[in-house]
Amino acid sequence: MEAAFGSGDGDEDATAVVAKSQASLGHIFEQRYRPWDGELGPRWMRNYAIFRHHVYGVFTGKGHRQYHPMVRLLILVIFLASLTPIPMLFLSSLIGDEGGFFEKMWGINRYNLWGQVLGYFPRNICMWPLLTAVVVGGMISDDRQHGTSAIYFSRPISRLDYTAMKFLSVAVILGFVIVFSYFAYYTSAIVFKAEGWAYLADTLPIFLGGALAGTILVFTYTSIGLALSSISQSRFFAAIGFLSIIYGTKLVSLLVELQFDTTFMYAMSPYDCLAHVGQFLLGIPYNYEHPVSISAVSLIAMNSVAIWLLVSRVTSLEVTRE
Repeated sequence: MEAAFGSGDGDEDATAVVAKSQASLGHIFEQRYRPWDGELGPRWMRNYAIFRHHVYGVFTGKGHRQYHPMVRLLILVIFLASLTPIPMLFLSSLIGDEGGFFEKMWGINRYNLWGQVLGYFPRNICMWPLLTAVVVGGMISDDRQHGTSAIYFSRPISRLDYTAMKFLSVAVILGFVIVFSYFAYYTSAIVFKAEGWAYLADTLPIFLGGALAGTILVFTYTSIGLALSSISQSRFFAAIGFLSIIYGTKLVSLLVELQFDTTFMYAMSPYDCLAHVGQFLLGIPYNYEHPVSISAVSLIAMNSVAIWLLVSRVTSLEVTRE
């Protein structure tokens, strides 16, 4: 370095130390690239690695996706809040509140099962949209921003597998909080009340309808959230965009109903379409005047557009940093 970049003050005769035969201060290494000739893991193992990277990161950050501690705390708070009816059922069984206040407020019936997954307050105004926003925020946008797609697609991973595992990772996290809490609520009510097979046979169809409604909710929120995450390089945009769609469409539809006395505009709101279809599945009276078929078609259209956008954006991901 002195020989090459000397200042000229007595450095005209200087030579690089590493150029001498007796050099002992440096070594020159020869790097060779050899093609991989081993056996690749099966396709399911590569897909499971993507799934594990995102799902296990909720519980541990070592070797998995780094979720912010506040995000983990928020997921835990939402999960515990979704289980609050269970202590109420336990208290009702202790005091023998058969047909009393606790039984009416938190007991098993069509309205409570519907409210457990589709109730507007607090679940679909305070819990489920916020949960989805913090989970999908950087799911794909981080790959676009940091060039992580180069790592994914430099391996034998297809874009179909990449998209499917991202979708499955978000759906599992949401499903664990939403559908699992619903299942725990139903089973806890039967255990605490010591109900028999007759009660189970009477309420099982209602329970399955609510479970299907919760699954549709998880699928819809996942598809919309990932579509927004795929079109941005900022997790903030994806999270705020999702909340804006859920709350904005609900608010606009409500204003239209108050002004023009029609519920037709609720067909543009993802939550209201889900609520309308959920009321049909559980057999409770509708809160909407338009046919349930319109909400079902609108729900299918929303998911189709979101999945098309997600697939098209993943197809445009390059193997170099964008």
